[in-house]
Amino acid sequence: MIEATGRDLAECFSNAAYALFDQMLDASTVEDREQVTFEVESDDLESLFYNFLSEFLYLHDARRLVFGRFDVTLTKDKVSCVAGGERFDPTRHEGRREVKAITYHMLEVDTTIPKVRVIFDI
Repeated sequence: MIEATGRDLAECFSNAAYALFDQMLDASTVEDREQVTFEVESDDLESLFYNFLSEFLYLHDARRLVFGRFDVTLTKDKVSCVAGGERFDPTRHEGRREVKAITYHMLEVDTTIPKVRVIFDI
């Protein structure tokens, strides 16, 4: 489980994405060689957060991409992200844990603090 805080929810989402990749490898070793832009939508903030992190798992699994930079824009029903990273290179990116899925169990988006919490299925 991770909790991420920030000045606003967009920064919380960004910090949670960084924590996701830092669970899989040392995210500080990821170079900003390739940029990916995507948007996800949902009717509530919890599902929006879930969809946002799940998109990163898809990009990692399908395209073998890892990320270390996350520029997030958040509205009430949409997240836009420009993420910087590169292809996974086992000679430079020492693996830690495989994250299989994002879970809804104990998932929380708190707009007052602001903070987010999520459990990764490893």
